[in-house]
Amino acid sequence: MELIAITLFDGLVMGLLLFMLSSGLTLIFSMMGVLNFAHASFYMLGAYFGFQISQSIGFWPALVIAPIIVGIAGALVERYGLRRVHKYGHVPELIFTFGLALVIEEFVNFVWGRDQKPFQEPDSLHFALFHLHGYAFPAYKVFMIFVAVGIFLVLLTILTRTRIGLVIQAALSHPETVQNLGHNVPLVFMGVFGVGTALAGLAGVIAGPALGTFPGMAFLLGSIVFVTIVVGGLGSLWGALIASLLIGWLQTFAASYNLRFADILTALGFTRPLRIADSVFRDLWTLTLPQIGPILPYFVMVLVLAIRPQGLFGKREL
Repeated sequence: MELIAITLFDGLVMGLLLFMLSSGLTLIFSMMGVLNFAHASFYMLGAYFGFQISQSIGFWPALVIAPIIVGIAGALVERYGLRRVHKYGHVPELIFTFGLALVIEEFVNFVWGRDQKPFQEPDSLHFALFHLHGYAFPAYKVFMIFVAVGIFLVLLTILTRTRIGLVIQAALSHPETVQNLGHNVPLVFMGVFGVGTALAGLAGVIAGPALGTFPGMAFLLGSIVFVTIVVGGLGSLWGALIASLLIGWLQTFAASYNLRFADILTALGFTRPLRIADSVFRDLWTLTLPQIGPILPYFVMVLVLAIRPQGLFGKREL
């Protein structure tokens, strides 16, 4: 029972970290219809800027300053880069953001090098908040949970209960009408892109001490983030949250239980098909959950797309 409780907690932390990262990408797509391949790179920039600032003035100022820097960089990218290719369609946008991701990676390698940086959590959160059967639940991970929940509540409130949220959503569907009403639609889009990348930067500052700050961190979570928003539904904030938790728990439970694939099929009652196929797929049955855990999110994505192409909560098909 204690293993289940520990796995649930770790999966919750991982899932909410995915949400912190995917929320910005969901916001950008929801408002602008842009799939930003460089989103995970802004997450990496947030971690590195957070590390650099924390070396001088501490973690808490870095938690505020680094996302602002990343958000400003994102807004400038939209204003002087993405806006110029937006009128040519989605393919140029994808190529532009893919190239931007490579540029950011090389920038990080040039400035900070290829070694992992000693980005540490603040001393004020460097303790065990409580214990369960000998397992210490770090206060920093609980802090990550509260930050992610706070981000969700703030975004949900802004998008559904404020005037600026209504203007943003209307600008996506009816930009000319919003422009005629006196609103600066290009400025709205630039602000949305900046906020989305700032959220990615915030996720990077928070994840840096927990998962490590190194040049490959964008690649490590980049593909999983796209899986998350596809499963949840492109443009759906609720979908991003549910899909993030689902994938976080799925991967955590897979890594925690060393079960063979054959044992799982036997428990599900597939004993006879298992015997028939044993001579052909003998090596397949010996695979364990930790071995197949990394591919489970992609299997879920394929399954969801086959059944519901718009995702669990999305309204747009891919």
